Amino acid sequence: MKLTLLAAAMAGLLWTGAAFADEAADKAQRQQLIQSLHFQTGDIALDKANAHLHLQPGFRYLDQAGARKVLENLWGNPPYEDVMGLLVPDNAGLDSDHSWAVVLTYDDSDGHVSDEDASKIDYTQMLKDMQQSTQESNEERKKAGYSSVQLVGWAQPSRYDATSKRLHWSKELAFSDVNGHTLNYDIRVLGREGYLSMEAVADMADQALVSDGMQQVLPMAEFDSGHRYADFNPHTDKLAAYGLAALVAGGVAAKTGLLAKIGLMLLAAKKLVVVGFLAVAAFFKKIFGGKNRGGGTVS
Repeated sequence: MKLTLLAAAMAGLLWTGAAFADEAADKAQRQQLIQSLHFQTGDIALDKANAHLHLQPGFRYLDQAGARKVLENLWGNPPYEDVMGLLVPDNAGLDSDHSWAVVLTYDDSDGHVSDEDASKIDYTQMLKDMQQSTQESNEERKKAGYSSVQLVGWAQPSRYDATSKRLHWSKELAFSDVNGHTLNYDIRVLGREGYLSMEAVADMADQALVSDGMQQVLPMAEFDSGHRYADFNPHTDKLAAYGLAALVAGGVAAKTGLLAKIGLMLLAAKKLVVVGFLAVAAFFKKIFGGKNRGGGTVS
């Protein structure tokens, strides 16, 4: 009996030692990856978007290659080819429990997004519609192998600056397989041909940290001359069939895979970040359908 207990104890020690060794090796590998990254500061050209980032102290930039290393190799996301870059704050290490970053993407596939509906949006009703749509999507999410999600509410209601053409908001989400709630913070900068997205995900416990950081990020992006919102030419440029309301409502989608223009990325601690969504077509029609817009376009 004593020999059996001793053997069991030795086996336990060997397993624990192997686990510690694996953890140490994994940590070393992650640190090596982080050290291989090439961070940039100052003014950054975003050629795909015809825009620039004017980085302020406290943030560094990773180009597409570096961003994909972090998102895919460090944080375990599936491949995401549309990411342009990553803004990384200095106050939260990429490998820390409080890590967060800002994913940059650009979308000109639908054309110029008008802000004509800015003063007409009922965000209280929009939240109710988004919560219902999110709830209805959970059955499909489960079938696709994803956890269910609940849109708890606004962490910060949408705010739009008509002068700078910047829209930003944040949501509180609850995923069934994640302890605690998740913060999803979104910024959209409107341009002539499309819009720039700057999106972050974090624990709700880090809301103050991330919200302060995103306020610093908000003014950093600027479209180049000739590609700004005011440069839109209704006679030659494509006009999107939706406005600001759709950009906000499109931030919660049903699932990945079967529905077009939807991307889900799995971050550390199994947090889901929604990257570059447009709303599901049926959801658009439900809320915005039948409204005529300039140039004969129907949303």
